[in-house]
Formats: sequence, structure tokens, C-alpha cells
Amino acid sequence: MSVSETVPARSAARSLRPVLFALVLVTVLGLLFGVPWWIITQAWPAPVSVVGTVVFAVALAALPALMFLGHGRRSDVAARAGDTLLGVIWVLFTWSVVGTVARIFLAPEIVAVGVLAVAVVLLVYGYAEAMRTPRIRNVDVVLPRLGAGLDGIKVALITDTHYGPIDRAKWSRNVAAAVNELEPDIVCHTGDIADGTPVQRAEQSAPLGTIRAAYARVYVTGNHEYFADAQGWLDRMTELGWEALHNRHILVERGGSTLVVAGVDDYTAAGSGLPSHRQDHAAALADVAADQPVLLLAHQPKQITRAVEAGVDLQISGHTHGGQMWPFHYLVKVDQPSVQGLTRHGERTQLYTSRGTGFWGPPFRIFAPSEITLLTLRSA
Repeated sequence: MSVSETVPARSAARSLRPVLFALVLVTVLGLLFGVPWWIITQAWPAPVSVVGTVVFAVALAALPALMFLGHGRRSDVAARAGDTLLGVIWVLFTWSVVGTVARIFLAPEIVAVGVLAVAVVLLVYGYAEAMRTPRIRNVDVVLPRLGAGLDGIKVALITDTHYGPIDRAKWSRNVAAAVNELEPDIVCHTGDIADGTPVQRAEQSAPLGTIRAAYARVYVTGNHEYFADAQGWLDRMTELGWEALHNRHILVERGGSTLVVAGVDDYTAAGSGLPSHRQDHAAALADVAADQPVLLLAHQPKQITRAVEAGVDLQISGHTHGGQMWPFHYLVKVDQPSVQGLTRHGERTQLYTSRGTGFWGPPFRIFAPSEITLLTLRSA
């Protein structure tokens, strides 16, 4: 094939992308709204069905507009409305799918009432879970190469705080207080601090400056930083007294033993167009001795592949939110090697994936509770 033939082919493929995106969007929205519309509204007399149809039609039209205004034009009011609507329709869709099976055995009216009742209960529960101060999750991790002097060192992990359209300054203060009560040696934030710029989320992020650690407070970027102002967030965390591990490392020493605490930029950083922003394990681990144990901060679990290649002992990550709203974790598994918890990759490397401290978008957490993780590192 000649160059002249290749260029038009690529141009044609690019021109089809908006069409394909529109088709996918219409299909997804059609299913999200269509299935619950059928299950919930079509089991009743005509007047009720008509009113229900109008409600679903208005919601269907509103969701794309609210999401565009909220996350594209940065309107917090629109974002709150759109995110909440997205969460509600996801729960209704999930249980309406279950309802299609239930209709084989039960009357349509019973199924419709059941779907609505389950949805209301789960949304109330999910909102309470999202807004509460996260529970402490204690995890012991054995690192065979960890020196005896560092045995029992405590690493507190927070991640995916997602300060955003809903003002959670008080929640942020409660998180900081909960971390301080753990009296950690090292505190880590593995990215997705906020949705918005440091100026927009200054009040919500301020409590991060009150978190205490015996040796270090360290941070790496997540993918959401690259939607707003990644460099600004690196500067903001430095201003709050945190070490920004922008493809670099620090050394923590105790009792004659040394731990390398390294960090790399998010997986998506290279596509941001920002100079020097990309995951760079070689730079992060430059001059690290071969026998030194390494704790690596990397936002996404799938960055574990390069961590294994680099001989990292433990990678800590977030990003998945544990799925956040059941059964979304099945979709997360398609993209990530781990959704939550401690997993092993290769002979040496372990990965801890947090369910996240906050939430993104819909203010609900359903069967995926948030967490502040206390990792206690043990030597062999």
C-alpha cells in the first residue's frame, strides 16, 4: 500500500470516531434508561405509565447535558446533579436487569415495586457509606528483603480523595484526624486528590497539611490530576508539606535498615502533553542499590507490570475504588489486574490496591466501602 493510500485511510478512520462514539453513547444510554423504564413503568395503568415515561425521558435528556456542563464546563451545580442522576440510574438499571428474570416468576407489579424498594434502600445506604469517615483497614505485609530495623514500620495509605463538587471540607478534616490517630511512620497519597484545580479545592485539600508522620508524607499523581492541573497539584502538595514523588525516591532509615520509598507518575501522564510527565521507573529508582527493599507509589494497579520488571517489593495503588457501586467491579477487572486487596505478581513483587478513601462522581458506595489503610511492613 502506498503512502497516498494510507493517509486517506487514516483520515477516514478518524472521521468515523465521532460517529462510533455517538452510537456507543446512544446504546449505553438506551440500555441504562430503557431497561428500568420497561420494568418500572410498564406494569401499571396507562396514566401511571405515561407519567413514568415522561420522567424517564426528561432524565435521559438531562444526563448528557448535566455531565457536559458539570465536568466539561466545570459547573459544580450541574456536576452534583448529573453525578447523582448517574448513580440513581445505575442502581435502577442493575436491579431492573435482575427484575427481568424475576418477572418469569412474579407479577410485573410486584417486580416493579421490588426494584424501586431495593433501589431506594441501596441509594440511602450507599450515600451514607460515601459520606462517612472511612474505616481503618489493617494489613500486614511481609517483605523478605526488609531489614530488621524497619520491622513493624507503619505506612498509612489514603488515595482517591476526589475533592470535588460536593463540599467535603469537614470530611477531609475527619480523614486527617483518623490518619493522625494511627501515629504512622509514613503517610502515602497515591493520587486523584481532586476533581478541579488547587484553587477550586483549596479548602477541601487544606487538612492534608495537618496530617503527621514520623518519617515522611509522600504523594504521586493520579489520572484525574491530568484532567485539571497536575503540576499545580504537585506544587500544592509541596506547599502542604508533602514530598511529591515525581519519578523520584527518598530513603527512610531506622535501626540501621533502609527502605526506598519511590513514586512514579500516573499511567496516563505521558498523554497529557506536560513536559517530563510520564511514568518513569528508571528515574524513580536511579542509584538504588540492588539489595534495598522498595516501596513504590503508583496510582493504577496495572502499573505493576513495570514494577515487577524493576524489582519492586511492594507497590501501593488506588484508582479502582473497589468498583464503588456493585456490580461495576466486574468492568474494572477488565482493565486492572486487581480491584482491591493484597496480591502477588512474580516472585518478589506484591501489590496492595486500596478501595479508595473518597469517591468519584455518584455520591454512593454500594458494597465497596471506602478505606484508610494501615500497612504494617514485616521483615522475614
